[in-house]
Amino acid sequence: MRAKVVSSLRRLAMANPFLTDLIFSVIVAGTTVAFGFVLSGDAAELGYAQRPLDALGVGLTLVTNLALAWRRRAPLTVLGICCATAIVLHAAGYDSRLNEVPPLLALYTVASRSRPLVSIPCALPVTVSWWHAAFLAPPAFTGMNIAQASILVAVAWTFGNSTRMLVERNRRLGYLTERLHHEQDEKARRAVTEERVRIARELHDVVAHHMSVIVIQAGLARYVFASDPATARGALTTIADTGSEVMGEMRRLLSVLRIDADDDADGYDPAPGLQRLGPLVERVRSAGVPVQLSITGAVRPLPSGIDLCAYRVVQECLTNVLRHAGPATARVSLTYGDELELRVTDDGSGAALSPKEDGHGLIGMRERVKLYKGTITAGDRPSGGFEVVVTLPLSSTEPDT
Repeated sequence: MRAKVVSSLRRLAMANPFLTDLIFSVIVAGTTVAFGFVLSGDAAELGYAQRPLDALGVGLTLVTNLALAWRRRAPLTVLGICCATAIVLHAAGYDSRLNEVPPLLALYTVASRSRPLVSIPCALPVTVSWWHAAFLAPPAFTGMNIAQASILVAVAWTFGNSTRMLVERNRRLGYLTERLHHEQDEKARRAVTEERVRIARELHDVVAHHMSVIVIQAGLARYVFASDPATARGALTTIADTGSEVMGEMRRLLSVLRIDADDDADGYDPAPGLQRLGPLVERVRSAGVPVQLSITGAVRPLPSGIDLCAYRVVQECLTNVLRHAGPATARVSLTYGDELELRVTDDGSGAALSPKEDGHGLIGMRERVKLYKGTITAGDRPSGGFEVVVTLPLSSTEPDT
């Protein structure tokens, strides 16, 4: 129950600071007036007052304390009002122990909201108010009261200035945090863009390879068109099949292509595919990571884009095992069916990437798989290690449009 009340008061204070200050000032004013009436009986005998608290004294007390309700809206004005009315109250002969708190609270507010260049001079009227009350008290306590006043003024200013520095530090930390998040988002977007550039370049090589095949077959068909019609028909069939496949690759290429005008293709050699998976596995084994390769289903030729995508996924997974898994054994499983399923697992102890901390490699794999309407899951295995599962549909090779 107490926690709910405190939480409610905190929300109210944050939602309406003026209402909170008003309630606080009313409480302080009521307490001060009650304190004045209680002490008025013997204040004159003790030497703290020359006249009892009357309507004028109550009015000055209320003005001094209720002014605190505006301390955040006009801190300098409130400070001046509190100091002036306190000095007037004490000079009029009322109890010099009254209305000493509001000037300290006003100084705290000024110090918490203004630079020392402004707040330090504001400590002077507060000090004058307290010293004035100290000299009106019994002479035996004058020295002690002056020392006490000086210490309290210094403490009020110090607390206020510390609050100001804390607020400014929190504001700077908030700004830096927001800037860091923005930079991380920009870095992630840049990584996606760079990976798409790389994918587009490789697709460019695939398309270029297919086009070179078409040109060669077209030349062959033209050369033997009259002398060997069967060979010419075979060449034309190859051209038709290759052209259909290259159109799909062209559409994918155009969807992600970001090649600079001055980039040159490295050549028209075919891009790597699953037929080169054996040498890849051997290279990883020679680097010190045992790799087990298993293939299920009828192995068959794949469209060049999907073949390249599958090879790059396996390559990236094995590279991650080398870099991050520590001493581990990797397993690569290929299953041919209506879909091509790739499963790469390891039993290492390396830290896995969380969804919010994707490395560039995982981003690249997701971009490649998404391009061919596939799915990818990556995460820790219950028995230890890491697992990446990719499915690529083979029944339809039409690209996203």
